[in-house]
Amino acid sequence: MQRCWRLVSFAAGLAALVLGAATAPTQPSIDPDRFLANIKFLASPEMLGRATGSPELEKAADYIAHQFRSIGLKPVNGNSYFQAFSVTTNARLGRQNRFEYTEGGKTSRLKTGEDFIPFNFSARAKVTGKVVFVGYGITAPEYNYDDYKGIDAKDKLVLILRHEPQEFDEHSVFDGKVYTEHSQFSSKATNAKNHGARGVILINDTFNHRGESDELEKFGRTVGPGDAGIPFVQIKEEVAERWIRDGGRNLEEIATDIDKDLHPRSFALPDSIEVRENVDVERAVKTVHNVAGYLAGETDEYLIIGAHYDHLGLGEQFSMAPLEAGRAVHPGADDNASGTSGVIELARWFAAQPKQKRGILFLTFAGEELGLLGSSYYANHPDLPLAKAVVMINMDMIGRVRDSKVYVGGVATGSNLRATLEPVLAHYSLHIDFSDSTGYGSSDHTSFTAKQVPVLFFFSGLHADYHRPSDTWDKIDAPDGAKLLDLVAEASEQLCSEAERPQFVRVAEPENPHAGAMAGSPGSGYGPEFGSVPDFTEIPNGVRFADIRPGTPAAQAGLKAGDILIEFDGKPIANLYDFTYALRSKKPGDMVTVKVLRGSDTITASVLLRQRK
Repeated sequence: MQRCWRLVSFAAGLAALVLGAATAPTQPSIDPDRFLANIKFLASPEMLGRATGSPELEKAADYIAHQFRSIGLKPVNGNSYFQAFSVTTNARLGRQNRFEYTEGGKTSRLKTGEDFIPFNFSARAKVTGKVVFVGYGITAPEYNYDDYKGIDAKDKLVLILRHEPQEFDEHSVFDGKVYTEHSQFSSKATNAKNHGARGVILINDTFNHRGESDELEKFGRTVGPGDAGIPFVQIKEEVAERWIRDGGRNLEEIATDIDKDLHPRSFALPDSIEVRENVDVERAVKTVHNVAGYLAGETDEYLIIGAHYDHLGLGEQFSMAPLEAGRAVHPGADDNASGTSGVIELARWFAAQPKQKRGILFLTFAGEELGLLGSSYYANHPDLPLAKAVVMINMDMIGRVRDSKVYVGGVATGSNLRATLEPVLAHYSLHIDFSDSTGYGSSDHTSFTAKQVPVLFFFSGLHADYHRPSDTWDKIDAPDGAKLLDLVAEASEQLCSEAERPQFVRVAEPENPHAGAMAGSPGSGYGPEFGSVPDFTEIPNGVRFADIRPGTPAAQAGLKAGDILIEFDGKPIANLYDFTYALRSKKPGDMVTVKVLRGSDTITASVLLRQRK
């Protein structure tokens, strides 16, 4: 499952339907041992966490395809169970990273990994330039604070402090107890780009964190865009302190003075200091695969039953166990070997039943943990017409049912989904928490909601092993997982056979429209309402809209699904982080000019932002 913050959407609008003992025997009978056997294989130590782009993920894809073939499912296109697409995998350090600086006529070189290190979201570039110190690198008009005020950062390297002013001050306008979105590295990178900087040099503010050592951030563990569009490195604080002293200042005193009155203390370092850096961050483009098998029905209408089969590999920046990130295998037994096994076992069960009125497409996705990449690719390049898809059923983390409680989202996205589900649910001794909506950015069903396909999302709940090396197969509750699959099988059978297909209903979603690509970003829903839903398919530049919510500012301005946002209020938009930063800087009532690509045309529109509802 793609990041824990996306699940908070269930908190809004949940209506608990508590069901007692089963009222009638049920026909489906999913084998718990088979369900667990698939999970054991997919989450075995040898699979190394099934990271997207890894050989182990391809081994998992082969396993799923073999299961589909042995069950009797047919390739959708008649030739292959695999749908190939390209992804940019996690970054790695290249061999040509260098950081040199001249200070008073003397040239020094820093050791990569010891004295300096690039961030994984850094652009790859050679940069030479003068340096300006810009405090915390923050522009926060809502707090009347701007580190860039009065300083020309254009074509310079900006030296910035980590975190933000007035830490631990309960009276701080920033917060004082919790870091705001301005402290995020992605925000600092976008702000530096907006001010014309050539690169960013970060230093720790250890004087605000007594007792902490000046440790460089481990490469690969930092949340951010795939490529921030600007070189972004960290150096040891002691080097920067010497530069600051050359300018006749004291770094700790500067920070103390900023805390006192929130006035910037930015200044240009002496011309005798010049930096030359070569930032070598490699990003490999790999071919990965969605895996699909089809069970034909009597008509050309069909259901989709899906789950993602990728996980985190060794954790890297998405691990919830920072000390083990990059070192320990994150097996992903519940997330989401359980959902993948569910797809396989439902395929096995349906293949043994009489032919259904509607067909079923069994579909497993790669790239979910990197931002719904596989499902987004499929939704944009479907092997079967999406107009014929009656419903998409998504299973993400279904192996740890606790207290017989299961979450079912999306029941209002189809006109008769709830009416179809309720009689089925009465057969099971499960406590069902219904949610009308699904929450944009939550899991792979989101890619189909944006294409106006009704969805159902089955989820057994978060637990302490989420995104940790401890998410192992031995903690799976196979009997209850199989019981949940029985429920999904019976509901799917009903949807396959009933005369009336559910019509798509657009449901009001919780206001956090851009969360889906903002890994761990607490500020992704801040700012005024715009009204777009991002498409997570990778594109070279800009943000493609998967959907525009009716009645929102974006809809009223004439923006459409498929548009690619490239400029917001005069600022170029290269990625979702840039867009989120730009939107947060505005307030309700602001009129902003945006530019989007629509086919071969560039469209300019004025959007009147409003208060989030």
